[in-house]
Amino acid sequence: MQLIDCFLEQGWQVTFASAANEGEHKADLATLGIAEATIALNHDSFDTFISALQPDVVLFDQFLMEEQFGWRVEKHCPHALRVLETSDLQSLRHARHQAVKEWLGGKPDADLTDCFNMPREQLFSRMAASDLALREVAAIHRSDLSLMVSDVEIELLVDCFSVPAAQLHWVPLLVRDVPEYDGAFEDRAHFITIGNFRHAPNWDAVLWLKNTVWPLIRAQLPTAQVHVYGAYTPPKAAALHKPAQGFHIMNWAEDALEVMSAARVSLAPLRFGAGIKGKIIDAMLCGTPTVTTPIGAEAMHGELAFPGAVACEAQALADAAVSFYTDAERWGQAQRDGRQLLLARYDHTRHCQALVARILALREGLAAHRLANFTGAMLRHHQHKSTQYMSQWIEAKNRNG
Repeated sequence: MQLIDCFLEQGWQVTFASAANEGEHKADLATLGIAEATIALNHDSFDTFISALQPDVVLFDQFLMEEQFGWRVEKHCPHALRVLETSDLQSLRHARHQAVKEWLGGKPDADLTDCFNMPREQLFSRMAASDLALREVAAIHRSDLSLMVSDVEIELLVDCFSVPAAQLHWVPLLVRDVPEYDGAFEDRAHFITIGNFRHAPNWDAVLWLKNTVWPLIRAQLPTAQVHVYGAYTPPKAAALHKPAQGFHIMNWAEDALEVMSAARVSLAPLRFGAGIKGKIIDAMLCGTPTVTTPIGAEAMHGELAFPGAVACEAQALADAAVSFYTDAERWGQAQRDGRQLLLARYDHTRHCQALVARILALREGLAAHRLANFTGAMLRHHQHKSTQYMSQWIEAKNRNG
């Protein structure tokens, strides 16, 4: 939605096409003047649709969409700039997930300090051995431009996967207005954690919080409460609701910023993941310090102070959480650090202008840009052929019943 807002500000005409079913909390795109279209996977009706539309720029939502529709766009709109929105590197998240499983070795409370600080070469070796990385990085090479929310992942792609820097663009989550904070330290109460339960890193974080970190916090603050918010709450998550232990499963929040603004400290004990964390952006917007791991803090603050605390071990996370909950001065400093970070790193106007300028420059010099990307051309020649033939085979199979 932030990218769409950026495009609309330029007066660009935006068409949103999706093969997915409408979600329960779908945005009202029509009121924004956005045309909507339903498209089908493995079906030549998309060819008719895209040929009639003839867009100047096509944005793919993650690499699976580029795999499915990229070759069709190239065939029918060869002059359209193809942009991939990666969100985060799924292959990085997957590699870290597998590493955590191995590191834990069946011991849910094992020390993950070395795993969190894994050398980049070792991380690359884990990623490069996966089919997921082969597919995802191939899609990045094939695209004219890939949008990255994490500058750490840009460095990984350039240094380890030989992706040309000219094909990558850093555009993190964007903040239009940084508010003055409401509510003093003494007006806030309780801890909070928030995140979609369907997202594996969030579910793992909730389990680690419930079983390990939270008991350590309660040992120091016996009446403390944590409110756990998340969409798509499964029965296994609802079963964690234990009011007597101060652990409350609150389901989906109608307004994430409202509940975050009422809390005193945000907890994000993430043991694996990638990209940057919307929950930490929300906490900064609300003036709520965050206690997290190196995974949660990665690519969030650059050279600036993190607005909270970063720790690897459960006891260190618990101690930091208690400190921010009870120390008004430290709490206030974290709040000020968060505001400075939002202004310096996540400004909507600056990033939007840079993205638009990059897109327009690439459209002007698209032929030369593509000529310099021989690896991408080679991958499109081979991979798109196989993807095309598989898609056409599925289409023919479906047509013949």
